[in-house]
Amino acid sequence: MRTLIYIPIIHSSADMGSLSKELQNKSISGFGERKWKKHIETVNGYWEAIELYFEKIDLYIKGTNIYQDGMFVDGEMALKIIDEGIKSGSKNSEIVLKLIERGATLIKTEDYKMVKNEYDGLKSILKAKSNFKRLFFLLRYKILKPIFLIRRDRFIAGRIDATLNQNETGILFIGAYHNIIKRLPEDITVIELKEIAKIRKYQKALQSDSKMKNLQLEDLSQYLIKK
Repeated sequence: MRTLIYIPIIHSSADMGSLSKELQNKSISGFGERKWKKHIETVNGYWEAIELYFEKIDLYIKGTNIYQDGMFVDGEMALKIIDEGIKSGSKNSEIVLKLIERGATLIKTEDYKMVKNEYDGLKSILKAKSNFKRLFFLLRYKILKPIFLIRRDRFIAGRIDATLNQNETGILFIGAYHNIIKRLPEDITVIELKEIAKIRKYQKALQSDSKMKNLQLEDLSQYLIKK
C-alpha cells in the first residue's frame, strides 16, 4: 500500500513570485481592503494549522517524498526555489524546508513547459496595460486554464505513481482546483488534510458580495484555520 497526504494550497501573493505585487493590488481592488486583510489572516491561520499537523504527526519523515505544486526541478535548484519562496514570505515553502530538514525528499513534480504556459497566461492578465487587453487575456486564460490543469494533473499523477514505492508515504502540496486524486492508481490511499471541496467553496465565496456567501465565508474560514 502507498499513502499520499494531500494538502490543498490556498495560494498567497508570496507564492506568486514576480507577480505578487500585481496580484495583491488586483485582489485589494476586487475584494476591498477589509475583506482582503481577513483573507490574509485566514491564509496565515490555515498554514499554521498545516505546520502544527506536521509537528505533531507520528510519521517517519526520512524517506518521505514531497510533491510540490509548480516544482519542475529537483536537487539544488529545487532547494533554491524553496529558499526564494521563504524569503518572499511563503509558509508553504517554510513547511517544505522543515520536512526536508527532517529527512524528506523533494521530488520533481511538474513539467517546466506546462507550468510556464499557465504562468504566462496569468502574467498577461495582471500586466495588461488596457481594459481591452486585460479582458482579452482573461477570456483566453479562462478558455485555456482547464486544458492547462488537465495536462498538469496527468503529469503530476504520473510522477507520483512512478516515484512513490510500496509502503512509502508521499506529501502533496497542490492548488485546490487541481484534480489529482481521480488520476492516481487505486493502491494509493489519499489522506485529505483539509477537505478540497470546502477550500473550493471558500475561494468561490471570497469572490462573492452576497450576504449569504459572506456568512458562508466566515464559517469556512473557521474550518480552514482549525488546528
